[in-house]
Amino acid sequence: MIDDLDLGFDEPEMGEKGRHRRGAVRKRKGGGGRGKTVFALLMTLVLLGGIGGGAYVGFDRIRSYFVTPDYAGPGSGEAVVQVKSGETLAEIGDTLYDAGVVKSSKAFVDAAAANSRSKNIQVGSYKLRKQMKAADAVTMLLDPKNRVVSGVTIPEGTISLNIYAILSKETKIPVADFKKAAEDPVKLGVPAFWFNRLDGKKNPKKSIEGFLYPATYEIPPKATAEQILSMMVQQFLSVAEETNFVDRVQKERKISPYEALITASIAQAESVDPKDFPKVSRVIYNRVYAHKIQCNCLGIDSGINYWLRLQGKDPKDSDVLKQSEIHDLENPYNTHDVAGLPITPISNPGEEALKGAMEPADGPWIYFMTVDKKGTMGYGSNDAEFNKLNKQMCDNGVLTGGNCK
Repeated sequence: MIDDLDLGFDEPEMGEKGRHRRGAVRKRKGGGGRGKTVFALLMTLVLLGGIGGGAYVGFDRIRSYFVTPDYAGPGSGEAVVQVKSGETLAEIGDTLYDAGVVKSSKAFVDAAAANSRSKNIQVGSYKLRKQMKAADAVTMLLDPKNRVVSGVTIPEGTISLNIYAILSKETKIPVADFKKAAEDPVKLGVPAFWFNRLDGKKNPKKSIEGFLYPATYEIPPKATAEQILSMMVQQFLSVAEETNFVDRVQKERKISPYEALITASIAQAESVDPKDFPKVSRVIYNRVYAHKIQCNCLGIDSGINYWLRLQGKDPKDSDVLKQSEIHDLENPYNTHDVAGLPITPISNPGEEALKGAMEPADGPWIYFMTVDKKGTMGYGSNDAEFNKLNKQMCDNGVLTGGNCK
């Protein structure tokens, strides 16, 4: 009898996830339209009412076409889901559906639309329950107690090898995995143009150093070494974009972004107080580009210590370094005898150091020195001022022995 009623139901245009399906709407020949569909439904309901309980399954199936699928209970078990940056409510709903949390993406979207606080759902990972009511899922996403926090802080100026050790301790991922992932910075998201230089120096290989932005990161569950390092690279690129770093150093400093990044990494390594970043950057530019000293050499000990760290050795104070170490021509980071900037950054600088390299202070200085054990910096523009700074260092116990004659 139902066949005789010519039920021309329109199939729903969206699947359970809320994704539109092509060709989901079909019509029988001869038309009939919406009015015919509604009439047929009403007649069917009347007939089913007379048939009795045996028709309940058929009625429930018909009802599902018009009622958004949603679980009724609070759910059970546990499911960890991740809300990613830039996701729409529909995309979050899809994630919850795939994880078995909600019965349909649309139920979540509707529940979020009914909750004015849903716009406050934060990026991160959350512990929810499986098969729970969509409105309850929204509530749980808004509760900070359900957020899975696995935060790890990378201090400014940390070199890549030490970053791998910090991340390994936090995630239990072997350091070797991070080293392997770091072998190809471009694959991790560093645009190839970042390795271009205008100073004529050729890099032996592309290094990840400088691009692992120091910050506090929430590590997603089951993240790989490659994914974690990529996340740090993306943060660096975001900061560089926000500060207009690339365009400004090219237009205002007339150098490549990579050279400015190397400068920032040196300023970060040499300075204790962020207020010194612009002055240290100016000294670097004066020595390398302004031809204010013989051979345009930087003469920094931080480059030597960076090389020692890469070899698994401990860094040394300036007054402990041997002349053979200072003038080691096998050291690719020798800036005492080799002109110009090092071949790569020597640390991972933060935003203030990047700004210091982008906006250096005005001054004729060609020397910077740490004149006391608090990290106070002194600056000089000639030999007399250099000798004065050197005496301060000796008087304050920063330099000792043969350096203090």
